[in-house]
Amino acid sequence: MVNSYYIDETKKDKEEEIMKKTAKKETGLIFNIQKFSINDGPGIRSTVFFCGCPLSCRWCSNPESQNRCRKAVLASGDPKLMGREWTVEEVLSEVEKDRCFYEESGGGITLSGGEVLQQHAFAIALLKEAGRRSLHCAAETTGYATEEVFAQFIRHIDLLLFDMKHWDSKIHQEKTGVPNEGILKNMRYAVEQKVPVIARIPVIPKFNANLPAARGMASLLKELGVREVHLLPFHQFGEKKYEQLKLSYEMKGIKQLHPETLARYQEVFLREGLSCSFK
Repeated sequence: MVNSYYIDETKKDKEEEIMKKTAKKETGLIFNIQKFSINDGPGIRSTVFFCGCPLSCRWCSNPESQNRCRKAVLASGDPKLMGREWTVEEVLSEVEKDRCFYEESGGGITLSGGEVLQQHAFAIALLKEAGRRSLHCAAETTGYATEEVFAQFIRHIDLLLFDMKHWDSKIHQEKTGVPNEGILKNMRYAVEQKVPVIARIPVIPKFNANLPAARGMASLLKELGVREVHLLPFHQFGEKKYEQLKLSYEMKGIKQLHPETLARYQEVFLREGLSCSFK
């Protein structure tokens, strides 16, 4: 009689060996791995920043990650801005150096960018291996991807930090370069699949830092089933990068926003029954 337990264990060993080989071969373009992150998910985390983003948000604090800026990034010759190819194993070897902090704080790994879904094959391979190593996996994303890619991606996610720029697709496209219908469809799908979703809203002057925009987003998020919102007030942390890359910066000279001046903005979300805090 064949021992079924032996077959199962053998199959499991083979699957793990395949995953390890994939982890060695698959590569992704990464421009930073930030240790001790405390605003990219629960606990202490390591945030992996992916190069490449199809959006062209004019306030972006990481212009080096945008597709439209790639030529300027390469011309700069700055390796910190250009990024480099990493294998799954290299990324996780770096991330796991702080495993003790994740275990004590309930943290883990967060994939960010740029737009992580632009390198979805590498991202999925990384998530699979991270999950196999029992790391909590979060991702910050614009949700700009095909339904098929997005569905594959979120199967390996413990927490989704979903960027929301605006409820109106026309205004969204004017300021980010892409419409938002597909993005919102993916957000709805994630909620339906019971993936924990936190909406992250960058509050940007001359774009969505007004009460009508807040009301539109709050109402839509409630309808989509999202229950938690993080507000990210506009800042000027990325201004120096535009100067370094010799790129025009549309937000130059605009004052930063602060939580104490956005109380009425926050109240809009609270009145819709949403949990809303500043990050």
